[in-house]
Amino acid sequence: MDIQKKVDIYIASFPLEAQKLLREIRAIIRSSAPDAVEVLSYGMPAYKYHGMLLYFAGHKNHVGIYPMPSAILQFKKELSSYVTSKSTVQFPFGKKLPASLVKRIVVFRAKENEEKEARKK
Repeated sequence: MDIQKKVDIYIASFPLEAQKLLREIRAIIRSSAPDAVEVLSYGMPAYKYHGMLLYFAGHKNHVGIYPMPSAILQFKKELSSYVTSKSTVQFPFGKKLPASLVKRIVVFRAKENEEKEARKK
């Protein structure tokens, strides 16, 4: 079974409200980082682009993205109305997903990974 199908099955395992948000996050990642490769890691869908880009996952009352601590710090002000931790952002059910913010986080992480890769060379 290919990875895309496995992620489809992962998303389908959640209630409809979570599925909608997970599909939206997945679409944002794909459009914002089209060269990123979808993988499953730690049981969660994730994307790699010059290293790990970010993870996303469904939970009981929210969906989360896991974009690495640097992104949480970079967007601290914009994320202030969401539950965050060192490397997690929670988007609760019943609220509109901040699509433009998620896109900016993905683009930030992609650029960060590109720069890190360039420094290695």
